Amino acid sequence: MQAGHRRSFRAFSFTSAVLPWLLACSSASNAGGSAHGGASANTGGSIVTAGTSNDQQGGSIASGGTSPAAGGQVSTGGMHASSAGGSGGSGGTSVATGGSLGVAGSSAPGGGGAAPTASLPSAGCGKAAGLMNGRASIDVSGTMREYILALPTNYDQSKPYRLIFGWHPWGGSAQQVASGGYYGLQKQSNGTAIFVAAEGLDFGGNGLGWGNQNGQDIALLNAMLDRFRSQLCIDENRIFSVGFSFGGMFSFAAGCSANSMMRAIAPMAGNTTVAGCDKSSTRPVAMMGFHGTDDQVVAIDGGRQGRDIFAQRNGCSQQTVASQPTWCDVAGQNYQPCTCVNYQGCKDGYPVTWCEYKGPHMQAPNSGATVWNFFAQF
Repeated sequence: MQAGHRRSFRAFSFTSAVLPWLLACSSASNAGGSAHGGASANTGGSIVTAGTSNDQQGGSIASGGTSPAAGGQVSTGGMHASSAGGSGGSGGTSVATGGSLGVAGSSAPGGGGAAPTASLPSAGCGKAAGLMNGRASIDVSGTMREYILALPTNYDQSKPYRLIFGWHPWGGSAQQVASGGYYGLQKQSNGTAIFVAAEGLDFGGNGLGWGNQNGQDIALLNAMLDRFRSQLCIDENRIFSVGFSFGGMFSFAAGCSANSMMRAIAPMAGNTTVAGCDKSSTRPVAMMGFHGTDDQVVAIDGGRQGRDIFAQRNGCSQQTVASQPTWCDVAGQNYQPCTCVNYQGCKDGYPVTWCEYKGPHMQAPNSGATVWNFFAQF
């Protein structure tokens, strides 16, 4: 982070005092459409805002307090979205292959219709799991970082599992993502995936985030991948990333990284400005993105720019068609108008689906089943 940005954070030092209150509000489960207030400040492309929260899949997930954005706009007022009841989803026909849940090609939102690629077992397959559930530390170039690991209840050392990373928002935590069921995906996976929630570093003195200064957070991702590949049975052709706000930004960054080998990403209310995007990599990565049209924290233009990067990488044209089935059907009436489109002409197996809805800075409501179905088709 540049010195000028640090000075701008000091200029809005009141945010440090209110952050614990925002975190306390955002960690609660809210299923009645209530809102949390709070203050927000943005200077020179970095922002501190009130916590957002979204109750989904029976758990409270999403933001943890503050969120960064580029754009130089000052905004006030915390934002909260809530969805009562379980997550709905668009999905199509589910098929089981080799003991793992899949979704037949085009039946999932944005499905490319391609036959699933073969599994690529990691070096840890066939060995007793060398890692356990729970919080762990890992040395990344002399800095101790932390993550929370969740293995399936009946982990099978001979079965290559999907590996899904969930990234927290600014001011949030790994525990927040884990407690919320990894953005609603853990329940949907029905024991067919390994989940990881990593802990960010302080960003501007206003909470943990994914500033990725000098590539330090991508280095964390790569270190975790090396550990998991060697000590767990994962499918190296099926590594995924999901996150909201700063977590959405880092989902973009993870997808941009050539070494991360992401198969698909699902950024919510993110952009490629703060955590960055490795433009030297041209590897295609399937993407399903969400962004509220009324987002005053992370401007939707930034999300669209991130979308366009992956549409270009994936060889998509500018032509779109409405996604069927569509997440908009389960987003809820409060978020209409809502559109989900599939980009046309993308490389086989690398679809790009983009959803915009009337909503503020918030996690996409009722999105757990839809995101899972998008990931599970690969």
